[in-house]
Amino acid sequence: MDIREIIACRKRFVIGMVHCLALPGTAGFAGDCDKILDQAVQDAVTLEKAGVDAIIVENMGDDPFAALLDTPQVAALSAATALVKKAVKIPVGVDAAFNDCVASLSIAKINGCDFVRIPVFVDTVEFYGGIINPCARLCMQTRKNLDAENIMILADVQVKHTNMVLPQVTIEASAKAAASCGAEAIIVTGSAIGVETPLEMIQRVKKVVKLPVIAGSGVNAHNIREQLEIADGAVIGSSLKKDGVLTNPISYDLVREVLNGLNK
Repeated sequence: MDIREIIACRKRFVIGMVHCLALPGTAGFAGDCDKILDQAVQDAVTLEKAGVDAIIVENMGDDPFAALLDTPQVAALSAATALVKKAVKIPVGVDAAFNDCVASLSIAKINGCDFVRIPVFVDTVEFYGGIINPCARLCMQTRKNLDAENIMILADVQVKHTNMVLPQVTIEASAKAAASCGAEAIIVTGSAIGVETPLEMIQRVKKVVKLPVIAGSGVNAHNIREQLEIADGAVIGSSLKKDGVLTNPISYDLVREVLNGLNK
C-alpha cells in the first residue's frame, strides 16, 4: 500500500519518526556519518517490525534550526532517506526541518518516497531563528516542476515551536487555507515536542476540512486511543524513545506499548 491507500482505508494509522542524529554542517555534528546512517536505518527497521504504518525521516538532530537546510544537510538527509527506503517496505516520507519544501520534495523524488511533511505551509510564524513565511506556492510549484505529483503533501497548521505573527488568524482559517492550497492531509500539534495535541484543536480542524487530520505531537501509550477517536492518524516520535530522549534509538517495546494502547 502507498500512503494515500493507508490513509484512505485505515480507520486509524500511525506514522513513526526517524529522527536523524545531527547532520554534517550543523552545530551538533559529532563527526561520525556512519553512525547517523546506521541509526536511521535501525530505527526504521524497528518501527516497521513493531507495526507502524509509515515512516518520516527528519533531521531532528540539527537544532538550532534555520528555515532552510544547508547543502551538507541536504546531502546527508538524502543519503539517510535512501538507505531507509531500501531497508523497509512501508511508505517513507521526508521532513527537511525547519521548512525546506524544496529539499523535502527533491529528496523524496530522487528516493521514490511517498510523501513529505511541510511544517509552515500557509502560516506566517516566528521562531528563535526569525520569521518563516509560508511556502505553499513554492511547494506546489516545485512538486509540479519535479513531476512529483504522486508525492503526498502533509501540511502542519500553526505548527509547534512557533508563534503566529498574526495571532488573530484562527486554526480553522489556517486549515481551510492549507486545504485550498493543495495540502492532502492536515497535521495539528501541541506547542512543543512531546506536548499533547489538544483534542479541541483537532475537532475544530475536522469541522472545516474534509481532509485527513493528524495528531502531530504528544501521542503516547496513555492517550493514543483518545487522540485517535478524533484524529484520523498520528505522527509519533519522542514517546517511542527511552526517557523521551530524541538521540536515543527507537525502542521496539515502547512502539508496541504505544500501538497496544489503541486496543485498551
